[in-house]
Amino acid sequence: MEFKEVIKARYSCKKYSNRQVEEEKLTAILNAGRLAPTAKNLQEQHVYVLQSPEALAKIDAVTPCRYGAPTVLVIAFDKNNVFTYPGGKRDSGVEDTTIVATHIILAAADEGVDSCWINFLDPEKLAETLGLPENEEVLMVMDLGYAAEGAGPLPNHSSRKELSETVSYM
Repeated sequence: MEFKEVIKARYSCKKYSNRQVEEEKLTAILNAGRLAPTAKNLQEQHVYVLQSPEALAKIDAVTPCRYGAPTVLVIAFDKNNVFTYPGGKRDSGVEDTTIVATHIILAAADEGVDSCWINFLDPEKLAETLGLPENEEVLMVMDLGYAAEGAGPLPNHSSRKELSETVSYM
């Protein structure tokens, strides 16, 4: 699919069928995240793929927003492997991992796989529930799968501010 079409057509799916994402498509999607740029190429991201009923039940215990997705990605980063910016007030963890997640979302759309970025959860509770290492911080959860019949974008999906409202030239 043409990139312009990918970014135009992609939406946050809120109702999934039980059809599993094919292994080759999942691998392509995960590789897109692996290729995402990170500060100093630190690649501090860690992606957990949850597909078993036991793992999905753990997701359901911390958020109501799985929407029936058969695959859920937990995307985290190593807090001890980030670039600290001048001034010492920020580091690259959240933004690098956000870039990784964005690559994954767009690659999923390109593969014909639907997704939804989920942040309606307590990341620390999720990390504890999954037994993640203490040095990792959960950024978000991403539902992956195929839309159920009747699913589609929210009514306001196509509503966008004018470019002049969000961009300033200086």
